[in-house]
Amino acid sequence: MLTSGSSGTPKAAEIEWDALRSSARITQLTLRGDLPPVWYPCLPANHIGGLAVLLRAVLDDAELVWGDPDTPETGLAHGATHISVVRAHLQRHDLSRFSKVLLGGAKPPNELAPNVVTTWGMTETGSGVVYDGYPIEGVEIASEKGEILLRSPTLFRSYRSAPRPRAVGPDGKDDWFPTGDAGEFNNGRLSVRGRLGFVINTGGEKLWPEDLESILITIPAVHDVAVTSMADDEWGERLIALVVSDGSTLDDTIRSVANEGLGPWAKPKEIRYVAAIPRTSNGKIRRDVLSQLF
Repeated sequence: MLTSGSSGTPKAAEIEWDALRSSARITQLTLRGDLPPVWYPCLPANHIGGLAVLLRAVLDDAELVWGDPDTPETGLAHGATHISVVRAHLQRHDLSRFSKVLLGGAKPPNELAPNVVTTWGMTETGSGVVYDGYPIEGVEIASEKGEILLRSPTLFRSYRSAPRPRAVGPDGKDDWFPTGDAGEFNNGRLSVRGRLGFVINTGGEKLWPEDLESILITIPAVHDVAVTSMADDEWGERLIALVVSDGSTLDDTIRSVANEGLGPWAKPKEIRYVAAIPRTSNGKIRRDVLSQLF
């Protein structure tokens, strides 16, 4: 299965049936109540998040109800209890009557309804393996030098063109998978910062684009936003905000909100208004192509 390609060219990850079966079983065990979940598929099945929903019915005891993926509310009328979505679904649809809403893809909003479960995972991990900051059954996570390492029965076997990367974990064993995501633990709870390759060093400060994006998107007139950078002799990297607005020019507001939320160093040096932010089908920003917008 191809990875999302949010940080570059998609890779073909080879995932064995045992790993997919483990993912389905563990997810069902984690989310089920008195009865098996009834899922409403609305994510594309050519990505792991959408495929995982289908496999919970094929490989475990979940049920599926079908309908228009663009109108997930209709699933409720057919008995759906669970749904897996990306952030855009939360913004466009009322999902409050589902028992559980699994949210993956881009960084979640700061405020969420009580039925929303934030998930972290990737194609290589066989879908989500961390729910609301805690690993699900059988999954081990660690952070070494800021990178999230993982051991799990759901892990992929290899890439089509390369073996699975390995890393030495806190126990001294080299059977951990280096995810390429940065994260840290707060009282045992994992906080995912973003991809290691996209941290921005500006004026001696490190900025994770997701941190500033999650603040700027709260501005009512901002419909979408991506934060990137370009080389700069003075700052090291020049901070750039790419903004989809309602037509308003928001430079002062954006810089004020950035200053209040993170500090003066996080104020974008440039603000550019664009028609759309390039995203993958599961809602992740295509950071590898943002420079093409300016």
